[in-house]
Amino acid sequence: MTTAVFLGFIVFSLYLAIRSKKGHGAQSVHDFFVASRQFGAYLVFFLAAGEIYSIGTMVGFPGGIYAKGPTYGVWFLGYILLAYPLGYFLGPKIWQAGARYNAITLPDLFKGHYGSRALELIVAGSSILFLLPWGQLQFTGLVAALKGLGWEFDPVYLVLISAALAFTYIAISGVRASAYIAILKDILMVVAIVATGVAVGWKAGVGDVFHAASLQVSNQMSDTQLRFSMSTMLFQALGFYVMPFAVQNFFTARSANTIRRTQVAMPLYMLMYPFLVLASYYAISQNLQLASPNEAFFAAAVRLLPDWLLGLVTAGAALSGLLVLAGICLAIGPIVTRNLLPGMPEQRQKQGAKMVIVVYLVLSIAMTLATPNLMLTLINTTYYGVTQFFPGVIVILFSLKVRPMAIALGILSGQGLAIALYAQQADFGGINLGLVSLAVNLLVTVVANYTPRLARVQPA
Repeated sequence: MTTAVFLGFIVFSLYLAIRSKKGHGAQSVHDFFVASRQFGAYLVFFLAAGEIYSIGTMVGFPGGIYAKGPTYGVWFLGYILLAYPLGYFLGPKIWQAGARYNAITLPDLFKGHYGSRALELIVAGSSILFLLPWGQLQFTGLVAALKGLGWEFDPVYLVLISAALAFTYIAISGVRASAYIAILKDILMVVAIVATGVAVGWKAGVGDVFHAASLQVSNQMSDTQLRFSMSTMLFQALGFYVMPFAVQNFFTARSANTIRRTQVAMPLYMLMYPFLVLASYYAISQNLQLASPNEAFFAAAVRLLPDWLLGLVTAGAALSGLLVLAGICLAIGPIVTRNLLPGMPEQRQKQGAKMVIVVYLVLSIAMTLATPNLMLTLINTTYYGVTQFFPGVIVILFSLKVRPMAIALGILSGQGLAIALYAQQADFGGINLGLVSLAVNLLVTVVANYTPRLARVQPA
């Protein structure tokens, strides 16, 4: 029954992808990647939510609490909530900048504002590099979800099937397929999480679960843990909406006001997190022997839910990962064909992007199988690099005059320092290494912008 329900929802998702193409014929590059900037508030809302509340919600959040205790949840919830006010104010400006420069990708914004080929290449190349862990994050979550639900397949087959499905969604109608599937995915995900949380409360008792879990984990945060949580919230909130796929999602909107309307409603999804906490505490209280902390939520679901509902949980988890994979691919494809390979005719950009997407999926699969990681590590790795775009994006959004060489040096300094500090396991009393690197990024940018010798040297 579990498998039948799961396969039924997957087939229905393919139907939705096909249905999304109706009336759009041979799609242009802009329609394939940003829906010709025609999406209304509902589709933008579900598309953006699909990227935010992904497999990490069902796997990473409960897994982090299981592995590191409830203090992990403070960081996870905090950075998302802090990001939403930023999105309300910055999202419409990102849309306006995209319309001004006819942009499809984040590097298009840098190219349009700064007019620097070197800076465009830096943003394009590092976007791809730091999105590799994000793809690995989705595959890791998918493997953990399907194995946690009792599917004892070789991980190689699981990731290959997942990659094939993600590519199929993209090939059918690009971002339109993602938006339609996002509606189904969100319904399944919310039902799965709430049902599991309710089952824990009904069968084990909320008070009993919390009491039993509190005997095994600490609710106290040391000063170091507190500094890490607070600094990580700030750092990742700043990077939340400069993710290349997040920027591209904004470009699909019909207007700047469409963005504002979606951001107002986004926090409603946070109401499902107490149910995730319940599932995590249940796994802790029952002393479940898990192969990986990432299986915590699904271990609770397997023990408490009937087979048919377990199939729904499986489908919600799978679509959560697949949808984000599709979104990442839709961001990386045009970055290569538009920014790394300039001059490619538009009619060839879409086909070339599909080839790039295949290569990206293969690389992400290889990383998943070769270097499995706790999802928290993968999240941090991506943010270390991507958040360094924040100063350059702010300059674009507010039409400031800063030399492209200064922005380029700042980004490279911040990214290089973040990687070096992470490799050396440097400790700044718990302060997030990425935030330290971002401060250096800003310092280098300011110094380079006002240093006469550097000011005369402009990238080609």
